[in-house]
Amino acid sequence: MADTKVKGTMDRAKGKAKEMTGKVTGKRTTQAKGKAEQLKGRAKEKFG
Repeated sequence: MADTKVKGTMDRAKGKAKEMTGKVTGKRTTQAKGKAEQLKGRAKEKFG
């Protein structure tokens, strides 16, 4: 269970990085992928 939470935290961090990269480069698809990855990470953290 703790392992899943760690993976969730990592997914959230990667997603945030993608989202910021998308904002800087102006690519909406990269932004959207980053947001989706963050949501996936939150789900892993919350539900294990």
